[in-house]
Amino acid sequence: MGLTFVSEPVRVRTPATSANLGPGFDALGVALSLHDDLSARVTGDRFIVSVSGEGAGELPADESHLVVRAMLRTFDELGGRPRGVAVECVNRIPQARGLGSSSAAIVGGVQLARALAGNRMSDADALRIAAELEGHPDNVAPCLFGGFTIAWTEDSGARAVRLGAAAGVQPTIFVPQERGLTSTARAALPPSVPHGDAAFNAGRAALLVHALGADPGLLFAATEDRLHQGYRAESMPGTAALLATLRSLGVAAVVSGAGPTVLALTTVPENFDPGTAWRAETLSVDVAGALAGGGMVEHAERDPVAAGRQS
Repeated sequence: MGLTFVSEPVRVRTPATSANLGPGFDALGVALSLHDDLSARVTGDRFIVSVSGEGAGELPADESHLVVRAMLRTFDELGGRPRGVAVECVNRIPQARGLGSSSAAIVGGVQLARALAGNRMSDADALRIAAELEGHPDNVAPCLFGGFTIAWTEDSGARAVRLGAAAGVQPTIFVPQERGLTSTARAALPPSVPHGDAAFNAGRAALLVHALGADPGLLFAATEDRLHQGYRAESMPGTAALLATLRSLGVAAVVSGAGPTVLALTTVPENFDPGTAWRAETLSVDVAGALAGGGMVEHAERDPVAAGRQS
């Protein structure tokens, strides 16, 4: 018997994420309370996508859209595809800013497909598929599970551990107008690093796990990095300057993912002004992850500014 699909529409809310968090390169990530809302229903004989908010007019409206690609990959894993699906995306996560917009699209597609197929897939398989599509698990893991995650890859695929974040973790994002490419940021990294720097980061990453979960007072020391941020500074001078300024004030600030967004994990001084080139937004840690449910996106939630941001 072939795979059957639910007739009702389904929806999923996917959080923004920040990976690396300083020393946890390609391993640590956190989900943030800034969300995209996606919905889908089986219909017709083709896949169509409507996009509002971030990326509207730029992102494709057919099967090449990343959400649909993730859906198709998941359907294939489950053993069958519907003839067509109508997808609606209300995007609030800035594109190409180091806040996991591609991971949100991938995880959203996986979750929509799971829901349309009656949730016949395990979380472990969902993570594996999402990480294969993204190329690494450090963003897709917190997007899928929420909270603070440690992710790694074994021969069988990606795995992750979800941990809770302490109440004193207070994220603020500083988002610039310009975009950044992960491929460009990775190209700035050297093929090898000094042993001392690797040892330094191993210690700081271990400390960061403790600081995020139990002792935010250690976050400033725990977010020091010698493996990637310094090498990328030349290609992101504005990011490097803001990062240095925040840290000079005692704020546990890091480059969010591959940048150019800066993430502060501790309280930013109330009168701090990052300048007109930056949009600052105080968020919280998203503890739910990518939740799927029934129904299409409601009218009020289509406003990309008014909805999806929770503190």
